[in-house]
Amino acid sequence: MKIRKARMTDVESVHELINRHAKAGRMLARSRMELYENLRDFFVAAERRKVHAAAALHLCWENLAEVKSLAVREAHQGAGIGRRLVRACLREAARLGVSRVFVLTYVPGFFEKLKFKRVDRSELPHRIWAECVRCPEFPDCGEVSMVVELAGRPSPRARTGRSKSG
Repeated sequence: MKIRKARMTDVESVHELINRHAKAGRMLARSRMELYENLRDFFVAAERRKVHAAAALHLCWENLAEVKSLAVREAHQGAGIGRRLVRACLREAARLGVSRVFVLTYVPGFFEKLKFKRVDRSELPHRIWAECVRCPEFPDCGEVSMVVELAGRPSPRARTGRSKSG
């Protein structure tokens, strides 16, 4: 299965995949408009033009990005596809010079295997919670906030003891 940047022809498949997981309460739903507007954020795992998984790297600030909308078709879960997608997002973040990547997740064990560390929500800028108000579980959704510091570029928080992103 090939990991690649998403294309316009992937939007319908990604929309169906994400919203199937959203109906099961595992993530926020995404509209087609959101997907088209943010298509450049997305990576997909595809085989013979069929999308089996997707994830996005959303840039938030100079030193902060989010891995979001990670969704893998049930038949392909446990095969390492989600891990490969997250790693693609992290490589892109490093290439862009982002030093810190976070995730909001119901599956912290998966991200811990990828070196993400749990952090208190207060360590993240308030503006990252803008999407949360759309969640039916808001404000007590139970998502865990996690961060990974990318090697080679310490975050401003690590250098100065405070974040420039908040």
